[in-house]
Amino acid sequence: MSTSLEMKKIQKFYGALHVVRDFDLYIEPGEFLTFLGPSGSGKTTALKLIAGFETPSGGDMLLGSRSIVDVPPYERGIGMVFQNYALFPHMTVVENVAFPLTVRKAARSEVEEKVLRALQLVKMDQYRDRYPNQLSGGQQQRIALARAIVFNPSLLLMDEPLGALDRNLREHMKIEIMRIQKELNITVIFVTHDQDEALVMSDRIAVINEGRLVQVADSKSLYYSPQDRFVASFVGESNLLPCRVNQIENGTGTVTIAGRANGVARLSGQSGGESGWLFVRPEHVDISPRGATSTAQNVLDGVVEDALFLGEMTRYTVRCGNETMTVKQQNRGQPHFAGKTPVTVSWDADRCTVLH
Repeated sequence: MSTSLEMKKIQKFYGALHVVRDFDLYIEPGEFLTFLGPSGSGKTTALKLIAGFETPSGGDMLLGSRSIVDVPPYERGIGMVFQNYALFPHMTVVENVAFPLTVRKAARSEVEEKVLRALQLVKMDQYRDRYPNQLSGGQQQRIALARAIVFNPSLLLMDEPLGALDRNLREHMKIEIMRIQKELNITVIFVTHDQDEALVMSDRIAVINEGRLVQVADSKSLYYSPQDRFVASFVGESNLLPCRVNQIENGTGTVTIAGRANGVARLSGQSGGESGWLFVRPEHVDISPRGATSTAQNVLDGVVEDALFLGEMTRYTVRCGNETMTVKQQNRGQPHFAGKTPVTVSWDADRCTVLH
């Protein structure tokens, strides 16, 4: 049965180094939440604090209604899947999966029943008598997952579990993990630095930078309404242009973009005269021949530096004065612009936001 997890002002110091800062986070029962951040941001340390492998320097942590700060890892009832699988090489698949039940002194009939169910859930019951070195990376990952869920944990932690897999297998395992999570209705905390994994798999994403929770939101909110420049640049591909807010009206403002063009953008709390970063996604920018008329409120002239064919779309890099913009345009029936072509890029006010 799934349970909630609440982190209250959790801190972690290593000497003078403050690696987890003021984590205030509530995770719903049955929720799939992802810690997303660059290497060294503190996301794996946060996971180790939840697992009990590290002790917080301050704050409290509640699993359901029970504080677990002083509870040893083996008494927390939490499942864990590691990036390197951490399977016992001298044990068969069955023995590896049965291990959490064996150390809990479960009855033999219970062990057999639960191991078979876990292996069936990850579609690996036909490999029960093999050893880890006789399995592929993807198969070992499935066994590690089966071992983590075999004792019906209320919470499952996954630390970069797909990092060692090739791209095709990674895509397949994303779907499998999501299927198993929904089937078991288990609370999952997933750690990754891969934004695609986070956007596809999560109910919510907690973006972490320099030990802080920067923004916690669902995938669409995070992608379309990032809170600041870091989130905008880390989650998905973004254009971030220096701008200055001039006049404000009904949550939007007239802005000077890159010191050379006037436009209109949504604001996120800025005052008149304040500088910021105009954020717009590449797929929300139109590209047209230089001089073509546009009804968009934001227009910049530029020159194509690169044009990369990506199948269904082309990715353009356009030099606009001192700034570079990325444009992604669908290829169906659209003109193609070669390098050094003078062009105009444009976008609507409701597609862009001024960020701090």
